[in-house]
Amino acid sequence: MKVEDKVLDLAKRRGFVWGPSPNIYEGGLKGFYDWGPLGKLLKNKVENILRKGFSGFSFWEVECPTIMPKKVWEASGHMDGLIDYVTYCTKCKSAHRVDHLMDDIEDFNQKKLGELLRERKIICPSCKKGGFEVVEKRNLMMKTKIGLDQEAFLRPETATTTYLLFPELYRFFRTKMPFGVFQSGKAYRNEISPRQGVFRTREFTQIEAQLFLLKENFNDYEKFNDYADEELPLMKYGFKKIEHIRLGDSIKKKFMKKEAYAFMNFVAYKLIKDMGFDSNKIRIRQHNPAELAFYADDAWDIEINTERHGWMELCGIHDRKDYDLKRHAEFSKTKMEVQGETPTILEIAFGLERTAYALLENSLVDDKDRDWLNFKQGIAPIDIAVFPLMKKEGMDDLAKELFSNLDKDFACVYDDSGSIGRRYRRMDEVGTSFCITVDHDSLKENDVTIREVSSMKQTRIKISEVTKIVKDLISGKISFEDL
Repeated sequence: MKVEDKVLDLAKRRGFVWGPSPNIYEGGLKGFYDWGPLGKLLKNKVENILRKGFSGFSFWEVECPTIMPKKVWEASGHMDGLIDYVTYCTKCKSAHRVDHLMDDIEDFNQKKLGELLRERKIICPSCKKGGFEVVEKRNLMMKTKIGLDQEAFLRPETATTTYLLFPELYRFFRTKMPFGVFQSGKAYRNEISPRQGVFRTREFTQIEAQLFLLKENFNDYEKFNDYADEELPLMKYGFKKIEHIRLGDSIKKKFMKKEAYAFMNFVAYKLIKDMGFDSNKIRIRQHNPAELAFYADDAWDIEINTERHGWMELCGIHDRKDYDLKRHAEFSKTKMEVQGETPTILEIAFGLERTAYALLENSLVDDKDRDWLNFKQGIAPIDIAVFPLMKKEGMDDLAKELFSNLDKDFACVYDDSGSIGRRYRRMDEVGTSFCITVDHDSLKENDVTIREVSSMKQTRIKISEVTKIVKDLISGKISFEDL
């Protein structure tokens, strides 16, 4: 079985991801997925890395509503700009995104797209009989009503709702610039034909950080110098390979224009590395400057090389200039200036589900002895599994007591079913960091066996020291070899 198929099988069988949802109704609803117990634990770990990481770089967290009136999205440009081009099969009438049928498109002109479909005589991938003739624009916003008749839309990103807070944030930060905030929450896009599993869905979780700054901060940014020696795997547009460039050299070598923006790329890259991704499968790729959104000055994506989908974006870093605040100032008649200048916004945007799933694939180890997940310490969905060797002579009672104590600080499971070997294999398959076994000697010596997942090495430690030792192992203060 191929690696990518093993990941899909594992995700479904062991309770990481199920769907499309709802599973019990035939076919489910495309673009919606359920995250099972282990998947939710993994998502929580990823979200915690991002939350702690942003906070560590002095970004403050906010939370905003997921529904906003139409005027907000008119101001942001989503009503006109968040569109897909869709076409319908002449035979089976199935809908398809034009960029899914022709992946080499650069000019998204509605009339020209229709001409290309007809010229190339593209056959419908659904029925294998029909063709395509007419191309339509379709807005991806999800519409709803508030109360009886007020028109509103579910947000397609968390960023816009963060920008609306600028006047309050400016006062909160005591009218000092620059400042940073982030938000984690649900967003919705009515994708025409979602595919690639959880990499492209209609409901998803975003974690987006925003840095508000003035022109004087662009290339006089203190934190840029603090991390000047850190290397980034940059793939500039037009280059065919990754260049490992020091952050401090990224401006001098003209990879990026602004110190503050280069710093934001470093922040995003560090958070990806902190999750334990293989550094050989990470790149930061620049968008084609000719295809940038009209409001953007620059855009780079952090991508992971996946087995199933190739290079996939996990995070986008965008220089949005002063577009957003100017538009909302215009539409709301609210002042958004500082010292006569509208601040610029630099953005880091993570997709949580695709990041968690890519991490699952990245962690799968396929060897002849076992299939197991090798997560970085602290990222595994389950930190500790507690086993009694047998359910008698008080071993199970001691194991349950130990589990109860550990469950206060860690993600734990208790398992007394089957042989120890089978229990180890079950835990290895989902990447559980440590297995602790209570045996006959534990009753006399007040110690237990602790086993580490990657090496499968075992040693004995005192029950009174278990909590501290596991904390130190997960935090990286000590290694298993130190025990």
